[in-house]
Amino acid sequence: MDIVELRVYQESMKMAEEIWNIVIKWDYFSKDTIGKQLVRSADSVAANLSEGFGRFHYKENINFCYYSRGSLYETKTWLTKAYNRSLISENEYQKFESWIKDVGIKLNNYISSIGKFKKTTE
Repeated sequence: MDIVELRVYQESMKMAEEIWNIVIKWDYFSKDTIGKQLVRSADSVAANLSEGFGRFHYKENINFCYYSRGSLYETKTWLTKAYNRSLISENEYQKFESWIKDVGIKLNNYISSIGKFKKTTE
């Protein structure tokens, strides 16, 4: 299996690209304050999944999945700030809230599967 086959990875990549496409259109101040943080946290979701996937030991993979989950919830906070400051619409905000929930479920399921795989191979 390759990382690109994981749905959680695919969805986190799509979400980050969509966030980029929104933030890139903001004015300089908005990009420099909220935008950079939002893009970095969204990009970190898939990046941490990739790093964990490439690690040798399953415990390292799980640890990087936890980092990924942290980045996912950081992204949620930055999206809330963007919405509160009228940088994204209510429709965009609701769409990302739903997306974050879905990615979070997939991420938790992936973390659980790593532990199950470990138990069946010992």
